[in-house]
Amino acid sequence: MVGMKSNEAQTPAIQVLERSFAILDVLASHQDPVSLKQISETTGLHPSTAHRILNDLAIGRYVDRPEAGAYRLGMRLLELGNLVKARLDVRDAALEPMRELHKFTHQPVNLSVRQGDEIVYIERTYSERSGMQVVRAVGGRAPLHLTSVGKLFLASDDPQRVRAYATRTGLAGHTRNSLTDIAALEREMATVRQRGVARDDEELELGVRCMAAGIYDDQGKLVAGLSISAPADRLEEAWLGRLKDTAAQISSALGYRG
Repeated sequence: MVGMKSNEAQTPAIQVLERSFAILDVLASHQDPVSLKQISETTGLHPSTAHRILNDLAIGRYVDRPEAGAYRLGMRLLELGNLVKARLDVRDAALEPMRELHKFTHQPVNLSVRQGDEIVYIERTYSERSGMQVVRAVGGRAPLHLTSVGKLFLASDDPQRVRAYATRTGLAGHTRNSLTDIAALEREMATVRQRGVARDDEELELGVRCMAAGIYDDQGKLVAGLSISAPADRLEEAWLGRLKDTAAQISSALGYRG
C-alpha cells in the first residue's frame, strides 16, 4: 500500500522552502504589491534574506516585481493553478460515473493523471469485498510503462518521446511480466492505439490485472485515465464496453465531442 501522510502539523524539512512558503503567503494576503520592508516585518526574515529568496522566486516566475522594492504573486502560480483546476474538474466529473462503474463491477475503479514519467492516482472507488490484496492509495504513483493508464499516455506520445522515456527510466520492471525493452513497449503502444484501451497484465503487481480507457477534454487532449483493477482471475472482458462508455461520459462532461 502506498503510504499517505497528513499535512497537519508538518513543516518543510528544508528551511529555505519554509521561508519561501511564508513569503508567498504574505503576498497572497494582499491584492496590491507588497514592499520588501513589509514582507520582512511580517515573516520575521532579515531584509537581505527575504530579498535573496524573492529574487530566486522571481527567476522562477513565482513572484513578479512590478516596481523596485515591491513584489506580488507571479504568473507561474496561475499556470500551475490552472493545471490543478483541470485535475479537480476531472475528479468532479468522474466521481459519480466511477461509483456507478464500481457498482457494476464490484472491483476498484481508479482515476489517474500523468505527472512526468509517472501516473498519479487522484481518485478511487472500491469496497472491502473486492478481494484486492494491494490498495493503491490516492496520491500514489507508478511508472507509465507498468500501468494501463500510463500506457494510454505513452501511446498518445510520438515515438521519439516514447524512446526518450525508455532511455530516461531504463524501463525498470516490477514483475516477470513487466515490459522492460523498447521493442516490446512499442508493440504494446501500437496495440493500445489500435484498440483505444490499454491493459496491465500483472506488470505492476503480481496477481493484479487492469484495463483502462482515456478521458479527454474539450480540446481533445488526453487528460486522465479510468481503470478497473481486479485480481488476475476475476477481471472480466465484459466490463470493457462499460469502462469505455463511462470514460466517454466523463469526457463529454469535460466538453469533449469526439
